[in-house]
Amino acid sequence: MRKATEIVLASAMLLVAVGPRATSEKTLKQSLVSGGVARTYYLLVPEKAIPGPAPLLILLHGSGRNGLSLVERWDSLAKKEGILLAGPDALDRSAWQIPADAPDFIHDVVEAVREKYPVDARRIYLFGHSAGAGEGLCLALLESEYFAAVAVHAGALTGNDYAYADLARRKTPIAMWSGTNDALVPLRSARETRAFLDKRGFTVALTEMPGHTHNYYDSADDINRKAWEFLRAHALADDPKYQPYRLVR
Repeated sequence: MRKATEIVLASAMLLVAVGPRATSEKTLKQSLVSGGVARTYYLLVPEKAIPGPAPLLILLHGSGRNGLSLVERWDSLAKKEGILLAGPDALDRSAWQIPADAPDFIHDVVEAVREKYPVDARRIYLFGHSAGAGEGLCLALLESEYFAAVAVHAGALTGNDYAYADLARRKTPIAMWSGTNDALVPLRSARETRAFLDKRGFTVALTEMPGHTHNYYDSADDINRKAWEFLRAHALADDPKYQPYRLVR
């Protein structure tokens, strides 16, 4: 009887070891179907995120890159802090688009991770660079009760993006980093975005980086550390609420 019990216990331990919460701390390419379209994202589950609940950080890449490009830059900090990372690929990697890439696709990625891993639902964050930064700012407005806080580098609101502020049900905390020598997304655009959001009641922290250009990758460690200090200080007061939209851009 004792041997049978030991076998059952050993089997249970094996199932736990190889179950969905097991992790090798390697970034894995994942797939899902969102809106009837096959999509991909990159997932890192650090050992310190298990058993959780752990914060989840969604990373939105820049033009011409993919989700892995940001997950790789956040890898060491995520392992140290126990942050789940998910880096989705835009449908067209040259640009993030609404509604093709958000909000529904990003929501589907979050929920796919939540189904398998112990995510702290009140600590789901966004970080974006360049085109991904613009998308992150839009999501801060569109899904203000779903994401706890948003941090971006080299991004700003443009054109019709400003209208999304009318849809925000919560004033999402936002942090922005912008280089004084950024030729692609000028500091002027970041300042205009902050001024607009300030008038709409949002709390926006804009860090102006002297001499810095659009290049995130050479300064990623420093930017990420400061972005995480900002993000981790915020959590939703209630369970996240996702708001579906019929958006056209």
